[in-house]
Amino acid sequence: MSSYEEKKQARIDRYKAQAAKASSRSNALANESIDMISAIPAGQPILVGHHSETRDRNYRQRADNKMRRSFDEAGKAEYYTNKAEAAETNTAISSDDPEAITKLEAQLSALEADQVHMKKVNVYWRKHGTMIGFPDMSEGEAALIDEQMKTAYPWVQKNGPSEDWKMKNNNANIRRIRKRIDALKKVKAIPANTGWEFDGGRVEMNVEANRVQVFFDSKPDEEIRKELKRWGFKWAPSMRAWQRHLNSNGVYAARQVKSIQRVIPQEVKT
Repeated sequence: MSSYEEKKQARIDRYKAQAAKASSRSNALANESIDMISAIPAGQPILVGHHSETRDRNYRQRADNKMRRSFDEAGKAEYYTNKAEAAETNTAISSDDPEAITKLEAQLSALEADQVHMKKVNVYWRKHGTMIGFPDMSEGEAALIDEQMKTAYPWVQKNGPSEDWKMKNNNANIRRIRKRIDALKKVKAIPANTGWEFDGGRVEMNVEANRVQVFFDSKPDEEIRKELKRWGFKWAPSMRAWQRHLNSNGVYAARQVKSIQRVIPQEVKT
């Protein structure tokens, strides 16, 4: 398992642990509330004006508060359970994945093969008016397509089974993935020592982490933090840095933050 996959699994495990803790707290609070209410005799009203009124009201309020907190914790448990499930079932290729380019290239090859196949299907249909005999297509599948074409729109019957919208969508996905691959390759090509020093810290292009990172010698003041946030940087406690994704937008943003601009040594006049 790669370090990226390990981080992903650690995140899933963390969500599950948070869901379990919240569920446990919810059950404990609900039981405490039920026990407190059970201690009150059935149908016992608050004795208005009695010396026990204030104490009784406070007691019932504490029981009610526990039940409300139980509901809140149950909501948290559901939230983190959904987060864990989403992380487990997510098949999207993250730019942070070291194998992202390889995976995207495989995805691109499959889409390009689909596009070629759809074009061939339409060419064959326009020539023969049937899919029977089309290479690498079973007779049953071809007969099914022929049957579907009988009730298809006239323009589909004319052009072929591979509908225009499907081919356009597939082509759009091909262009999108090609752009992502090009962008990731540009990031990979960034030299490891790219970055600069500024008065009070340094900027690094962390290719391995896929982040533009800003390190300060000491905690920056509130105005600097606001400026970083405006340009999309977030504080990462684990890295002790302000960072955002390493891409053209991230590099541009770093160059726009006034407080972290490169220190240019002044020439010494002789």
